[in-house]
Amino acid sequence: MKQILAVFCLVAAVQMTNAQVFKGKGDVKFQVGANIQENGTGIIATYDRGIGTNMSFGFTSLYLLGIQEVGGEKPNFDDRFDIRARFSANIADVFGIEEKFDIYPGLNIGIKNFGAHLGARYFITDGFGLYSEIQIPIAHYDNNPIGFERYNNQVNVSIGASFNL
Repeated sequence: MKQILAVFCLVAAVQMTNAQVFKGKGDVKFQVGANIQENGTGIIATYDRGIGTNMSFGFTSLYLLGIQEVGGEKPNFDDRFDIRARFSANIADVFGIEEKFDIYPGLNIGIKNFGAHLGARYFITDGFGLYSEIQIPIAHYDNNPIGFERYNNQVNVSIGASFNL
């Protein structure tokens, strides 16, 4: 009986290790979703690559589609678009949270600001999951962004699909 229990525990441990959302160095995630911010909604895509046990580095690209005019003017491409480099700490395993769930706070720097993000993702299968993320600017390149400068330069939320590559 003890041998059966030991084998069962070993198999369960191997399964849990293989099922973790963030696997560490070499792990690759791609996310695509909707971005929601004041006076605008758009599409966001992120790419993250594991560079250590609990660290990842990647890029975020964001383009606003549904936005309001400001003073009768329509925004240009550069008002709608943002690209950012990002660093994340994937910490779900640090706190012993379920294997299919990941929490990742991090920092990002882009063409609009220096900021932080906090995200969570849950994988339904080994290759597909759902995610949500909030992004917060810490320092604006322009101290007082107004009009179109506020797009992609304010607190925003993203929700969408996450994929293992």
